[in-house]
Amino acid sequence: MQSKLLEIKEQALKTLSEVANTKDLEELRIKLLGKKGELTLLLRSMGNLAPEERPKAGQMVNALRNEIEGLMEEKDVQLKASEQEQKLTGEKIDVTMPGKKVERGGMHPLNIVLNEVVDIFIGMGFEVREGPEVEYDKYNFEMLNIPKGHPSRDTQDTFYINDDVVLRTQTSPVQVRTMLNEDLPIRILSPGRVYRSDEVDATHSPVFNQIEGLVVGKGITLGDLKGVLDVFAKEMYGESTKTRFRASYFPFTEPSAEMDISCTVCGGKGCRVCKGTGWIELLGSGVVNEHVLEMCGIDPKVYSGFAFGMGLDRVTNMKYGITDIRLLYENDINFIKQFK
Repeated sequence: MQSKLLEIKEQALKTLSEVANTKDLEELRIKLLGKKGELTLLLRSMGNLAPEERPKAGQMVNALRNEIEGLMEEKDVQLKASEQEQKLTGEKIDVTMPGKKVERGGMHPLNIVLNEVVDIFIGMGFEVREGPEVEYDKYNFEMLNIPKGHPSRDTQDTFYINDDVVLRTQTSPVQVRTMLNEDLPIRILSPGRVYRSDEVDATHSPVFNQIEGLVVGKGITLGDLKGVLDVFAKEMYGESTKTRFRASYFPFTEPSAEMDISCTVCGGKGCRVCKGTGWIELLGSGVVNEHVLEMCGIDPKVYSGFAFGMGLDRVTNMKYGITDIRLLYENDINFIKQFK
C-alpha cells in the first residue's frame, strides 16, 4: 500500500508540474480524485486489508489526497492568473490603429426637397395638413367640381376600391376637408402620396408625391397667388429665377394658370432640357372656383381664395437635374448616396 501511494504521489507531482492550463489540470484532478480516480479506487480496495492495517492505510491515503488537493488549488490559482494576463494582452486595444468606418445613412432626395418646400411655406404663414390616401370619390372628385362623367376624370384615372372609394389622385381632398371642418381664414399646405393609372416611364409613375396649397380668406386675389409662388420659386431655385403664368383650365379653379420658371439648367437661355424655350413648367394654380367654395359652405361673395399644386417628384428632379423619375423609387444605393 505504501509503495503504491508513493508511486501515485511521484507521478502526480511530475504531471502537475507539466500542466499548462486549467483544462489539463481538471483532467488530472478527475484522474486522481474523481469517482473512478486512482486514490478513490485505492480507498475502495482497503476492504481487502487486514482489520488492523486499515486505519493506518486510510490515514495515509487521506493525507496524500489532502496534499494533492492543496497543490492543485495553488496550481489552479497560478494558471487562472496566467490565462487572464494572456487574455488581457491579446485583447488590448491598439489606439494607433485606424477605426472602422461607420456607414451613415442620409435622407432621400424627395424628403430633402419636401422639407425645403415645407420650410419655405411655413415661413409665409402656412400650416401643414394631411389626409387619407384611400379617399371618398366625393372628396377626391365631386366636391372639387368634377362630377361623375366629367371629361377631366380621364386625365386622373385612378384605382377604385369600389364605386365610392378610390386611391386619391391628388391631395386636393385635404383642402376640401379643411374647408369643411376648420374656421376661416385658411392657409394650408398638403403634401402626400397620390395614385393615378399611368404607365411607368421616365416622366410618369402610378404612385408619386404631390404638394398642394390653399389660401381662403377675405380679399384674396390672383395677385396674392402670383406673389406667393414667385417667392417660393426664388427660395427654391435661386433669386435669379423668373416666373411666368400661362392661362390654363382646372375644374376647381377659375381663372386657372400654369406657372413656368426660367430653366434651371441654362438659366433661361434655351437648351435641350427646356427645348430651347428657356422655360420649364413647374405647377398648376388658380383662384378657387366659387362653386367649390359654396359646396364647402363658404360664401363666395364674402370670401375668396387661391390654390396651387405641384409634383414633389418634378420639383426634386428640377432641383437636382434628375432626368428619370424612376431613379427616385428604385432604391439604388449609388444614386441615393449622392444626396447625403
